[in-house]
Amino acid sequence: MRTGQLIVISGPSGAGKGTVCKQLLREIENLKISVSATTRDPREGEVNGINYHFTEKEVFLKGIEEDKFLEHAKVYDNYYGTPKKYVMKEIENGNNVLLEIDIQGALQVKEKYPEGVFIFILPPSMQELKNRIVGRGTETAEAIEKRFKSAYEEIKYVEKYDYCVVNDKVELAVERIKAIITAETCKVKHDIEEIISKFREESIC
Repeated sequence: MRTGQLIVISGPSGAGKGTVCKQLLREIENLKISVSATTRDPREGEVNGINYHFTEKEVFLKGIEEDKFLEHAKVYDNYYGTPKKYVMKEIENGNNVLLEIDIQGALQVKEKYPEGVFIFILPPSMQELKNRIVGRGTETAEAIEKRFKSAYEEIKYVEKYDYCVVNDKVELAVERIKAIITAETCKVKHDIEEIISKFREESIC
């Protein structure tokens, strides 16, 4: 059975990563979402195993020691991480796994699993990015400016990724990512042994 791929998607706040990922999950049949683990308490309406795997702090820390996470980080007083077991199991079963994650987490994943496909989502322009952040209407002017400057710094990490996709329109961005996944699936390295075996047998016959 052909193994699946780990698709890692990152980008600055306001680039539209979440919207793009939701559409990818609707359109690609064998694409699974990786659910993060966290030590924080569930918020109202959140479901264990759907929104997060809610985990005791002691269990999470033991998991770090036993290398059970592809990446992890401490945000204020809580830990967040990507469980390795689920991701590897789905890949071995031939499914592609989608991981929407921040840049620092993605770089940790790349160290542990460089075979992944790393895609950076870019806004059409910095002005459009700022318009999207302002358009949310949920933050103060000071917070918006801070997020905007942070986004500019994050974009510098694009060189660490395999691909960049400009999210000018969600439908177009999704089609570009689907094309990337198809191209990666067709790489010779995924089927070299099967190809050689098949044509060796046919040449003998």
